[in-house]
Amino acid sequence: MHAQGFRDESPRIAAANAVVVGVSPDPPEALQKFRRKNDLPFVLLSDPDHRVAEQYGVWGEKTMYGKSYMGIIRSHFVLDEKGRILDARIKVGPEDSVRLAVEALAPDK
Repeated sequence: MHAQGFRDESPRIAAANAVVVGVSPDPPEALQKFRRKNDLPFVLLSDPDHRVAEQYGVWGEKTMYGKSYMGIIRSHFVLDEKGRILDARIKVGPEDSVRLAVEALAPDK
């Protein structure tokens, strides 16, 4: 799972002076429950009107069991301390997302 992968890589992320912030359309109460259940060491922000997701281009049509619906498209964005995007991946698998995001934090290694 995406969140657990970032949790497992949190020592490497912290060593790069980086932080992880998750964004979801779920309500804050559900996000706190998910955070506790999965022992996540990072913040999860609620975006119920999906304004942030739309600004980043990750709110879109998804398909499950032949049915289409709107939702968050699995993605990650690595930003530097000035807010510049260093790495952006949209429609990325959970394992690849974690690996690529961590690699973007230390591109010379």
